[in-house]
Amino acid sequence: MGWTFVRMTRDQLIRELTATEDTERSRSEVIDHTLVGNVLWSVVRITAKQAGVLGLAPGEPAILIGCHLLESEGHEWGYKSLVEAEHPYYYSCPLRYLDMVPQRCATWRARVHAFHQQRPASNTAGDAATE
Repeated sequence: MGWTFVRMTRDQLIRELTATEDTERSRSEVIDHTLVGNVLWSVVRITAKQAGVLGLAPGEPAILIGCHLLESEGHEWGYKSLVEAEHPYYYSCPLRYLDMVPQRCATWRARVHAFHQQRPASNTAGDAATE
């Protein structure tokens, strides 16, 4: 997936990315979100309204950890959205999110734990980890 750029301020984009979305096929609700630098972490509950959404039956929910990478270019802000199962190469996800969501990528979660163990408790900055 590529980047999507929009003519919005950063704050407007964050509000858009964390807003509840209701469509014919599903409802997506952000339960919690945290901004770390230009990485927006979120816990999202997706409830299927029709069969075939994330392999769910109608009415069945799934809870995911989302990672939105944010970047500015000129007067626009862009984002690239990833989920835990895609192993985003960013590890600053709040640890409490791991307890809120069923595991979808053990390797990524191990790196999130390692990232937090290596960081001073008062330093919450951090974006990409290197391989």
